[in-house]
Amino acid sequence: MLGTIVNTATILIGGVFGSFLGTGIKEKYKKALFDALGLCCIVLGINASLPNMAKSEYPVLFIASLAIGSIIGTRLDLQGRIDRANARLNERNGNENNGLQGLMTGILLYCIGTFSIVGPVLSALSPSQGWTIGESANTFLYTNATLDLVTSAVLAASFGRIMLWAAPVLFCWQGMFYAIGYFCGDGMPEPMRVELSIVGGVLIVSSGLAILGIKDCKTVNLLPSLLVPVVFYLIKMICM
Repeated sequence: MLGTIVNTATILIGGVFGSFLGTGIKEKYKKALFDALGLCCIVLGINASLPNMAKSEYPVLFIASLAIGSIIGTRLDLQGRIDRANARLNERNGNENNGLQGLMTGILLYCIGTFSIVGPVLSALSPSQGWTIGESANTFLYTNATLDLVTSAVLAASFGRIMLWAAPVLFCWQGMFYAIGYFCGDGMPEPMRVELSIVGGVLIVSSGLAILGIKDCKTVNLLPSLLVPVVFYLIKMICM
């Protein structure tokens, strides 16, 4: 679990640093940070999706996932709930920062990708090595921690201290995959990871478009799309 603990700590450290930095940044520089962040989201999202599309067993599954997930999310009005909660938060704090939307973007950036999914599984599969810094069992997670340190600082400078809540979410997310690896061996099918990376990459791109002000795709309404590949492969395993 050391890799996950280090990864969580870097998000907290970067978030604290970024939130203090953000209080003294002029509005024009915050706008520049938002633009840079939006562009990074688009590049990272494309990088997560495109390489995995060639590995997909069912190339139309991500399309079905997004379609089904968007219908579920719209029916539950997930985006509306987030917007209303964000409005209440801003009213209480006297600002116009879209912090909850930023938090969702941060969680997607931290949690979706090979490093954050496969890393905990590899760490669990090598328990005798997993508590030694530098060992290969935690290489993915240490690399992810380095990336997240920078990302969390930029996000916190843009959206504020609310970004610190992404750290416990990441810990639970990676802890879940660590448990899968520890108790089930390499229990997560590679095709499921591929499909999750494709769908997650699309959601990250969607967040980037919203941050840049190009198109608000209501990314929160698309979040149930991540459950569709999981349910699909679980049903497939049961029926085999």
